[in-house]
Amino acid sequence: MIERYSRPEMAAIWTEENKFNAWLEVEILACEAWSELGHIPVADVKLLRENASFDMERIYAIEEETRHDVVAFTRAVSETLGEEKKWVHYGLTSTDVVDTALSSLLRQANNILRKDLRTFVDVIGEKAKEHKHTVMMGRTHGVHAEPTTFGLKLALWYEEMKRNLDRFERAADGVQFGKLSGAVGTYANIDPFVEQYVCEKLGLSPAPVSTQTLQRDRHADYMATLALIATSIEKFAVEVRSLQKTETREVEEFFAKGQKGSSAMPHKRNPIGSENMTGMARVIRGYMMTAYENVPLWHERDISHSSAERVILPDATIALNYMLHRFTNIVKNLTVFPENMKTNMEKTFGLIFSQRVLLTLINKGMVREEAYDLVQPKAMESWETKVPFRQLVENDPAIADKLTEEELEECFDYTFHLKNVDTIFERVGLA
Repeated sequence: MIERYSRPEMAAIWTEENKFNAWLEVEILACEAWSELGHIPVADVKLLRENASFDMERIYAIEEETRHDVVAFTRAVSETLGEEKKWVHYGLTSTDVVDTALSSLLRQANNILRKDLRTFVDVIGEKAKEHKHTVMMGRTHGVHAEPTTFGLKLALWYEEMKRNLDRFERAADGVQFGKLSGAVGTYANIDPFVEQYVCEKLGLSPAPVSTQTLQRDRHADYMATLALIATSIEKFAVEVRSLQKTETREVEEFFAKGQKGSSAMPHKRNPIGSENMTGMARVIRGYMMTAYENVPLWHERDISHSSAERVILPDATIALNYMLHRFTNIVKNLTVFPENMKTNMEKTFGLIFSQRVLLTLINKGMVREEAYDLVQPKAMESWETKVPFRQLVENDPAIADKLTEEELEECFDYTFHLKNVDTIFERVGLA
């Protein structure tokens, strides 16, 4: 991932040096396991642990000749050792090291993403409670529907992100597996204890069955989950963008002193952070498709997945880390304009109360079709003439004669629509 969208803690996991460190740890832990079995002398393992190292330039130089990165790595490490070097890579195949180390790196990345997700959920929850009773217009098909609150909109985000957190935990568990089972997964030249030992030390689980590789359905599921989380963030960001339109201006991204919105138009205050979320989500969804195409490997292994994963796994985790951090700050610092929300509610001349008039007429004994056919023409007339809907209702004896003044007043009381807000907040755990 380019530096612009990389945060230091996550980016550090995916450096070449850290990758080689992870490979080296797998190699040394495997030797420790062999020592536990009595196959490698304890003294040799001690020397390996103390002295094994690598020079990255040397690895790259050897790879120029071998055209095999793991062979280049093991030879570069061996050059830093004495006679104990014979135990490096003992009984292992390349993917025993690469896949298990990759799972270890993903585990580190998951720890960061988990923290990010929990912080994001908490921030949304606090903002939802802050605006629990901030009344605004609910819109369906982009058109005024009925009153809601901004807090309810945020409570919806909160609940969705809780589901995403659950999905993430499951998907993260799915990629936190290791395998040291040899060339085709039969443990022909390695004891299953070695796999168990290495995985336990790395905080991984041994794959119950493998070929030369871990199966890539695990990684496809993981990438799909990251893509879904990114898409949820995009969904929320699109809402911010829509509500920040000049004609609406119910919310606005924080605009810092000295910030510029346009090189040409000094007045501009654009929702660039939320727009950025849409772009980043597109990238991660694209990587999801690549992960799915990595699943059908040939027989017990090919490396068609390898080149793709060198890009998509670091990039997707780095990108989602960036998205979560940036959009958390957008939500935390979001400017909300309650007065604009109320003003916008009044732009449709009371039409948002049409269902209340309809249902009240039904409650008074009118057949639904008859009531609907009375109310709709008044609503359409209000749309066309901009005459307040209530005025048209009051002036029509076919409607007004069936309703008392108190009933009519209740029809046009927006608080009626919000009487269950507390109940909804209790359901989602925000009481």
